[in-house]
Amino acid sequence: MLLRKHGRLSIIAAAVSLTMMLSSCGTPILDTDKIGENDLSVLSRLDGNSNDSLNKPEDSSADESKTDSESTPDEQSSVPEADSSVPDDTSSQAETDPKESQFESVPDDSMPTSGKTKVHLCCAGDNLIHDNIYVDAQKADGSYDFSKCYAPCKKLIEGADIAILNQESLVNDAFAPSTFPLFSTPTACGDAVVDFGFNVISMSNNHVLDMGATGLLNSLDYWDSKDVVHYGAYRSVEDSETIRTMTKNGIKFAFLGYMEHTNAIFLDSNGPGKVVYLSDEATIQRQIEAADKIADVVVVSCHYGTEIMNELNAQQMYITPKLVEWGADLIIGTQAHALSTCEYLDKPDGGQAFVYYGLGNFLHTMYDADNSDGRQGKSLVGIFGSLDIIKDFDNGGKITIENVKAIPVISHYEGETWTSMWYNCVVYPYADYPDSLWAKHMMHWRSGIQRSDLERCISYIPKQFLAWE
Repeated sequence: MLLRKHGRLSIIAAAVSLTMMLSSCGTPILDTDKIGENDLSVLSRLDGNSNDSLNKPEDSSADESKTDSESTPDEQSSVPEADSSVPDDTSSQAETDPKESQFESVPDDSMPTSGKTKVHLCCAGDNLIHDNIYVDAQKADGSYDFSKCYAPCKKLIEGADIAILNQESLVNDAFAPSTFPLFSTPTACGDAVVDFGFNVISMSNNHVLDMGATGLLNSLDYWDSKDVVHYGAYRSVEDSETIRTMTKNGIKFAFLGYMEHTNAIFLDSNGPGKVVYLSDEATIQRQIEAADKIADVVVVSCHYGTEIMNELNAQQMYITPKLVEWGADLIIGTQAHALSTCEYLDKPDGGQAFVYYGLGNFLHTMYDADNSDGRQGKSLVGIFGSLDIIKDFDNGGKITIENVKAIPVISHYEGETWTSMWYNCVVYPYADYPDSLWAKHMMHWRSGIQRSDLERCISYIPKQFLAWE
């Protein structure tokens, strides 16, 4: 199935794809004996699932033509050669004390000292740009217009002070556009998401090294050229110890990002580039604790979860409370390409953090009609998160997270055959998605996926947070 609609894949990419198919993705990387009874509370509330879901066989049938998977260190993936050389970066020494970013921090001229102030924050899941999307977006003159892909969701981001996107595919022009299993996305797409309203970009995902260090550094160059904060992938070890911050309405935010894996592609320890894996708990704890000292709100993006599964896995249940214990206030989960639950978690200081365990996909053209559990269409609907951060200056600067929403969105795409390019690739608020469009959706008319399949996924959102706009 991997090559059925991606005939332009190179021999190298095909070999990587085969390696990935023979392995699994989202597998917990921890000893499940570390999970206590109290850490299993969420699973018991999910759609009648029991704690046995921790031991479910993990589905690797979906792919990111459909999806992606993990390989062992001995199966490191090859990446294409770039059109330009790798910038020189000789920094490789870690710092023990993370620093605050000076060049990525966005200043705020209005700094209240009394009363309450509010920041409206929103977040979206995987912006995963398949070939269908960039071919559909390309104009006759060779340029791209991705704006139409996001336009129906514009109302969801209006009024946001901070808008965070997980950019799942690598945005750069050093490499030609490419699709699964090694993604490269034109910078025109980055321009579109910034114009749409996203001003914070998470690069913490398993595809961030798809084009090796060269692709990573070129993507960092691109995001440096935009008026955004970006985090989760860095130029060097030293750079990774520089905490990205943004201040809005007198509330200071810090951003950190970690991933479970990078598809068995690894950076040279003596070369440029740096990412931090979720297995490196010592670094994560140190960085979160440092961020907590300099910011009012610590946002942590975690690329974790079992692919094409709405249920939480052992790693999510194990590491998430630790992140909160160390000082995280808002945790944004991605990776599974399927939405999951969300909840408040108590903080050691008496406050509450909030976690979206899985936002699922934003814009994409994934296929998941052949999952081993028989549940179809889980990749189609995702969550657009929305909430307010309140700071009470008259109460010691106390931070509360209020008005939390989880708004379902759906990626639409049409096509004539499985092997032809699909088109009309657009993400919609689910509430604005009519039956007339659903009748044309590739996964409905070709695979028979029903609205009930989508609504089953949406049922994983707790009722107190489910909203339609």
